Amino acid sequence: MVDGSLAPGRPGIAARWTSSAKSGVGTALSFRSPLWFTISHGILNEIYYPRPDNACTRDFGLVVTGADGGFWEEKRDASHDIEAMEKGVPAYRLANKALDDAWCIEKLILSDPARPCLLQEITFTPLKGKIADYRAYGLLAPHLVNAGMGNTAWIGEYGGVSMLFATGRGTSLALACSLPWGARSAGYVGVSDGWQQLRASGRLDSDFRCAEDGNVALTAEIGFSEDARTAVLALGFGDTPDEAAEHAIASLSQGFDTAAKVYLSEWREWQAKLVPLDRAGPSTALDPYRVSTAVLATHRSSQPPGAAVASLSIPWGSAKGDDDLGGYHLVWPRDLVETAGGFLAAGDAEEALRILGYLETIQQDDGHWPQNAWLDGAAYWPGLQMDECAFPILLADALHRAGHLPEERFQRFMPMIEKAASYVARNGPVTGEDRWEEDAGYSPFTLAVEIAALLAAADLLTLAGKADAAAYLRETADCWNEQIERWTYVENTPLAVEHGVAGYYVRIGAPDTADAASPKDGFVPIKNRPPEASSLLVRQLVSPDALALVRFGLRAADDPRIRDTVTVIDALLRCDLPQGPLWYRYNDDGYGEHDDGAPFDGWGTGRPWPLLAGERAHYELAAGRREEAERLLGALEGSANAGGLIPEQVWDGEDLPNLELLHGRASGSAMPLVWAHSEHIKLLRSLKDGAVFDLPPQGIERYVRSKTISPYRSWRFNQKTASLPAGKLLRIEVLAAAMVRWSLDGWATVHESETQEKAFGIHIVDLPIADADPGASLVFTFFWRDAGHWENANYAVAVLQSSSTSPARE
Repeated sequence: MVDGSLAPGRPGIAARWTSSAKSGVGTALSFRSPLWFTISHGILNEIYYPRPDNACTRDFGLVVTGADGGFWEEKRDASHDIEAMEKGVPAYRLANKALDDAWCIEKLILSDPARPCLLQEITFTPLKGKIADYRAYGLLAPHLVNAGMGNTAWIGEYGGVSMLFATGRGTSLALACSLPWGARSAGYVGVSDGWQQLRASGRLDSDFRCAEDGNVALTAEIGFSEDARTAVLALGFGDTPDEAAEHAIASLSQGFDTAAKVYLSEWREWQAKLVPLDRAGPSTALDPYRVSTAVLATHRSSQPPGAAVASLSIPWGSAKGDDDLGGYHLVWPRDLVETAGGFLAAGDAEEALRILGYLETIQQDDGHWPQNAWLDGAAYWPGLQMDECAFPILLADALHRAGHLPEERFQRFMPMIEKAASYVARNGPVTGEDRWEEDAGYSPFTLAVEIAALLAAADLLTLAGKADAAAYLRETADCWNEQIERWTYVENTPLAVEHGVAGYYVRIGAPDTADAASPKDGFVPIKNRPPEASSLLVRQLVSPDALALVRFGLRAADDPRIRDTVTVIDALLRCDLPQGPLWYRYNDDGYGEHDDGAPFDGWGTGRPWPLLAGERAHYELAAGRREEAERLLGALEGSANAGGLIPEQVWDGEDLPNLELLHGRASGSAMPLVWAHSEHIKLLRSLKDGAVFDLPPQGIERYVRSKTISPYRSWRFNQKTASLPAGKLLRIEVLAAAMVRWSLDGWATVHESETQEKAFGIHIVDLPIADADPGASLVFTFFWRDAGHWENANYAVAVLQSSSTSPARE
């Protein structure tokens, strides 16, 4: 810290993040440079250090003033062009031209592979008048770490070099320039920061040399002149101000060209190892495949290895403050497995293995994974999503089937696989939240992932010599698979009649704890909607999630129920846009901007998701309609911005240019979405192979070809089956030893059956009621052996007329 005047206005206005619609993201492929950067509106946005879940800046751009009182903010008062310095390399060439044609700012941006330092080579060119008529200022907003408040900024020196510093929460940054600084100032945002000073008077008050414990900003004049129109700005990071300053000075001394040569070379070498799924010609400036591979690689962490965040962005960031610590720069196990699938499809099996290894480290003791987490594994949100508990099993199986889990690796991961399978078997099939992180119940998507994972785990456990556990997993998978339609398929509803179909799969069936006769009755809460529109009947809600039944091998693409569901999905959820058709997550979704374009603030209106076009393309390929899959690839790629980044959602309303919402272009949610880029890579690989790349084979063989059925229905405390068809056994599954007392004639005749421990600590008993007549009612209760007491409650299951419908009918 230096002596000097403390800027007025502490602590400044409430801190806010910035636009989530990134035009570029990048990082060096070097463990020596744990730094990730983002670009939007022609300037740097969030810079992350020393992990991609630690945002350290809000933005860093230029302000220009003119001799005649002119004032321009680079991000608002200029047009912005961006392109990669080289195909497949996330280093960027920017050209920002003043809207009144007064000047042009050209930038080259990348990070130094040798150390955590962000480099910008900036050239200022006057288009009107002389360079002496202008002054250009760097304006930096520190947000150390994941927060704008509680930062301290000051003007100082290190080793005789004039610099700008900031620190907060144990992390520091230091900014140096290859040209001499002019006036420098530290201030509080919205009160005494450099933007406020320059806008008001056209000059900086150099007496403001420190701003402590607030929402702060640093501003400094870059010494451009007729003889020096290009400057290099080096923004170093470290645990201390001195360390950050050393990194910045070292990068300046080394020079931009040296850093760029290594940066480009390392990326070029990595891209060369991948499977060539390119469709762009060698002379084409933009190659969507190489953009997607670069996006995946940019979002991964060097420490811990194998971790990757969902997006280097904060959805609707300009409306979000310090209370939104995580944004999307967190680990979602589901997104992470999808990312691993993208790496595997692109030919980088080693990175997919690292992801599996990371998942092993953050698995909870009981076998599940958190809804989302910081990179150190600390849970962020408390939800439980059963698909996220099952997905890592599918990743392990995919790696094993591809030959990437030799014996030593296989044995290493078996405890993780067994714990995960145990958790799914003990706690499924009902999920606490669906994949959209909203509702509990029987989700077709979650069911598909759970059942596919149980079959995959059974294969792996068989190889490990655990045949009994494997047999139980297959029995459980068979039982759940046969009931998918009972839980999620409806017929003869008004919606079915309206669209001329027999029935369709619903978005989610209500959990057994809901006050409904079956999962297909009752209401589903609609999150992110105002109170007066916060629920709908289960049978009124439809989602493309049902296509997961094909994607994970449980139903044939030409199954009439799937085809009918596709008809309803397209009637309710398809949105035709200039780039082609996209789909909504479900009808009446509320996760998106308000209809007037205002940011999502707890509710809004859901918008189309490009990644769902990728999922639909995979369905079309599975159905043998390759041309349609190719067309949908075009819709997915056509949803990207000029730099090839794919957003989470696109705006489907009329153009609102003042809000930067254009029909068919990115909304304000998140861009890029790594999940969407992973889906893009997998679709390219699937089209190349002529088959769905990540389709697990076990379900296809067991249910579509062999049409395996289950001899029983299961009852458990988290899935209290109310009925079963005549001819089925009732399997009761509990987590402790028990004697089951039961009767089929209202307790006139009493039977007692003891449970036996089967696998994974699950105690089961199969009640021999297959000969019971339709209309009979089974009643039962429990005596808990270990606790030595009765349940003090009776449970009932009705015996119904048997149905001849096969769960995997053609």
